[in-house]
Amino acid sequence: MKVEAVTPHHLDALADLFRACESPCFCRYWHFEGDKNAWLERCAFSPTVNEAEMRADVVRGEARARGLVALEGDAVLGWMKLATRATLPKLRNRGPYRALDLGPDDGVLSIGCMLVRPDMRKKGVARALVTEAPRVAKELGARAIEAYPHAADGLGEHEIWMGPNALFTSLGFKRVTGELAYPVLRLAL
Repeated sequence: MKVEAVTPHHLDALADLFRACESPCFCRYWHFEGDKNAWLERCAFSPTVNEAEMRADVVRGEARARGLVALEGDAVLGWMKLATRATLPKLRNRGPYRALDLGPDDGVLSIGCMLVRPDMRKKGVARALVTEAPRVAKELGARAIEAYPHAADGLGEHEIWMGPNALFTSLGFKRVTGELAYPVLRLAL
């Protein structure tokens, strides 16, 4: 398995990953400006809009579309959004994370979401993505990476779309703020 920054070359395989995970969001949640019901409606009835937006952002090289893919051959096994926090408006406007918003040039990259093929979970894919993140973040000039896992007990594998709390802490991320169920973890670079 190898991990690379996402490029237009990966788009078809990345879309296949979202379909294999039955995830109609195509990593657009943090960019969607409507309310919760409008988001649920869009995911239920118009997932192709989400996919088209993701593809367009990657092709244009938009900072909000940055991320890493875990690959086996040409197949994408996992995805991790690794975007500048300033490009994720919905994240910055949520209560637990608002206090950390230091401005558009704060040098912090956010792990906005993670997705691993169901048949590849618990096989090191998420760990490979998070392990590679500091190298990529340094290349982008970041000073830190933040993660926002849901730390509640009893979440199913398909519900941990922000990444597993234990994985981040095992790789050196430290809690800097946030509620116990919604911690903000940071790794200084």
